[in-house]
Amino acid sequence: MRSSNPVMSSLTESSNRQSSGYGDDSARPMTVDDVVTKTGITLGIIIVAAAINFYLGTVNPGIAMALTLVGGIGGFITVLVASFGKKWGSAAVTLIYAVFEGLFVGGFSLMFTNVNFQGEGGSAIIGQAIIGTIGVFIGMLIVYKTGAVKVTPKFTKILFGLVAGVAVMALVNFLGAIFFDFNPLRDGGPIAIIFSLVCIVLGALSFLTDFDQADRMIRAGAPAKQAWGVALGLAVTLVWLYTEILRLLSYFQRD
Repeated sequence: MRSSNPVMSSLTESSNRQSSGYGDDSARPMTVDDVVTKTGITLGIIIVAAAINFYLGTVNPGIAMALTLVGGIGGFITVLVASFGKKWGSAAVTLIYAVFEGLFVGGFSLMFTNVNFQGEGGSAIIGQAIIGTIGVFIGMLIVYKTGAVKVTPKFTKILFGLVAGVAVMALVNFLGAIFFDFNPLRDGGPIAIIFSLVCIVLGALSFLTDFDQADRMIRAGAPAKQAWGVALGLAVTLVWLYTEILRLLSYFQRD
């Protein structure tokens, strides 16, 4: 079954080819503990890198914004490498992504603090966005474990199409903002609020397909090293969800 997350989808295709013999006789099967540990390490690095860039921004905003740009581009390229470069389950790729994405998240958060708010207001919505992201993650894990929503091939196919459509809309809006000063999806208006809500819902539902893919890989006996790929897929969804929740909160708290 294909995941709405391209990293998880590619990872599963790789594990299906290796599950019968693990690709290496010495490789042990993946466990839940492997997934939890690798995901925790990945998120820990993202948090540390984000904190460093956020602090740099309070000292030298120019350097912080440059690192944010590097982080955004580097994270995107790393995901492409993981998805299409046959680097599934690579610890190096996942950790490199974590560093890049941490720099991006730190600068992105700082931008909302400095541009839209003064003092404690900006810091408050960052905390709210973090709590909201954790809450959605836990909530969707409960939904998956209880079977309240079934992850079927049709569900996954529809979700993948919706996520792809949203990505195309965001890209078109980004180009419109650069070349034509036309930014309806990110200007804080009613359309922007609706778009962020849609992104948050799709991000939340993407967790279900991420959990399902990880569960299938564990039951299929995929190599333990591929837990790094699972961690990368979950991190991609978490970062997307955090940035959208932060954007949405900022729309309601502007002066």
